[in-house]
Amino acid sequence: MELVKKLKELTSIPGISGYEGQVKEKLRDWLRPYTDVKEDRIGNLIVEAGSGDERIVFMAHVDEIGLLITGITPDGKLTFRKIGGIDDRLLYGRHVDVITENGKIDGVIGAVPPHLNIEGRTDTVPWHQLTIDIGAENRDEAVDLGVKPLDFAVFKKHFSILNGRYVSCRSLDDRFGAVVLFEVIRRIFTENLEPELDGKIVFAFTVQEENGLKGARFLANSYSPDYAIAIDSFGCCNLLTGDVRLGQGPVIRAVDNSAIYSRKLALKVRDIALKADIPVQIGTTGGGTDSSAFEHKSEILTLSAPIRYLHSEVEMMNLKDIEALVDLLTHVALKL
Repeated sequence: MELVKKLKELTSIPGISGYEGQVKEKLRDWLRPYTDVKEDRIGNLIVEAGSGDERIVFMAHVDEIGLLITGITPDGKLTFRKIGGIDDRLLYGRHVDVITENGKIDGVIGAVPPHLNIEGRTDTVPWHQLTIDIGAENRDEAVDLGVKPLDFAVFKKHFSILNGRYVSCRSLDDRFGAVVLFEVIRRIFTENLEPELDGKIVFAFTVQEENGLKGARFLANSYSPDYAIAIDSFGCCNLLTGDVRLGQGPVIRAVDNSAIYSRKLALKVRDIALKADIPVQIGTTGGGTDSSAFEHKSEILTLSAPIRYLHSEVEMMNLKDIEALVDLLTHVALKL
């Protein structure tokens, strides 16, 4: 299945906030047969379709959470700081890939075995007390392996297909959104839908979302669309998110920690979905998305697919939700 192939290919590429180069290169390769791509000064990739007034900006961020290497200890371990929202409980006893200028090397974040836990501690070890072990005996050996401060690390990637319906991997947030945008762009240019667009549609693959919506804020200085719509994950499923469930369709995100989204625009999108017979859900969650960077100048909304275990190594999504979101975005681009 082509969608699964695209998801696996893009999620496997390491790229934390500010270090998205490899991800963007892959997207350029995908887009090259269909349309021109430009890059702005902060690093967002941009595709424009149609002409005239700016109607819609669609955004999906390509960065992921991870670890920035800050130093090397005398015994060859790597110190780091977190980039993005990482629960400290997920760091202890994990495999990581350390990304250097020369390539990728294996690393582990060690754990004290129960046999040696003489204090009987069960509390979470904070990130600043942890280090990455790359098998070096001292600082010089670590340097010889090619590691230096400002390299970065990500959780080792493993892509699973569960019960033929679900995909699970780290960085589905928000590489799935980038895949969705790509598929919509591909449809517009291969099915000759561009003449049907009422104005200019901007597709942006944004950078540095996980550390403060930096790419989207830069984008908001360049475009003034009627509508700004982020394509991002919708963390579910608990008391905060209500009845939203995986497999029940894309989510119109009404409220999160960064914005109360446009009710008027939400209802327009809901009506477009109903007329196209696309199931949609409406929900609230935590976090924030790129569209809030446009709230001072555009009607804003976030369209999502629900994701279980968000910001972990086992982020999980239903393929039907992703496919339906591609259909919904195509209709929104043509009808809104």
